[in-house]
Amino acid sequence: MSHASSLDHHQEDRNDPQFGKASIGKLAMWIFLVTDAMSFSGFLLAYGVLRATQDWPHPAQYLGINLSGFATFILVCSSLSMVLAIDCCKGKDRQGMLNWLLVTIAGGVFFLGIQVYEYQHLVHQGMTLANFAHGNNLFASTFYVITGFHGLHVLTGVIYLICEYRFARQGRYDNGDYNRLEILGLFWHFVDLVWILVFTFIYLL
Repeated sequence: MSHASSLDHHQEDRNDPQFGKASIGKLAMWIFLVTDAMSFSGFLLAYGVLRATQDWPHPAQYLGINLSGFATFILVCSSLSMVLAIDCCKGKDRQGMLNWLLVTIAGGVFFLGIQVYEYQHLVHQGMTLANFAHGNNLFASTFYVITGFHGLHVLTGVIYLICEYRFARQGRYDNGDYNRLEILGLFWHFVDLVWILVFTFIYLL
């Protein structure tokens, strides 16, 4: 039974004209993601050097780790919903695709809402981009620069998702061509993966 299921799966892959192929759009997105990963790597490396060489407060004393942990969970779940949206597109399930795209959009918006709430709380506690009332100002600066840079990516991703959702409603993916959604998925998964690294380095360590 398992062998028959495996054969069916391989047959389905052979019938998929996009299986095992990289479109120009996918290659361009991968190139962009590699260069973008270098930017995040530079920020996190600078953060690590500053933290290792200067008097640094413990993040757990000032940052909302529990709330940000919940936001991380929401963002990771939105990656799953993105995968399900692409899967529905492959199966020409238009309504399912639209529903899962909406769930993904909602996850991104919810994450941004939590981030804005956290920023407001931190500013009220004396932590701004240029000043940290409880210690080293660089702690505040690096926190806002890195998390803000990532937040800009999430905002871009949400706008990207909304545009593709609009195209999906117009019927552009009714033929099962999921290439554009897969390119969007690459960007969204990257944003989620980077946040896991940012959350670990800045909030937990």
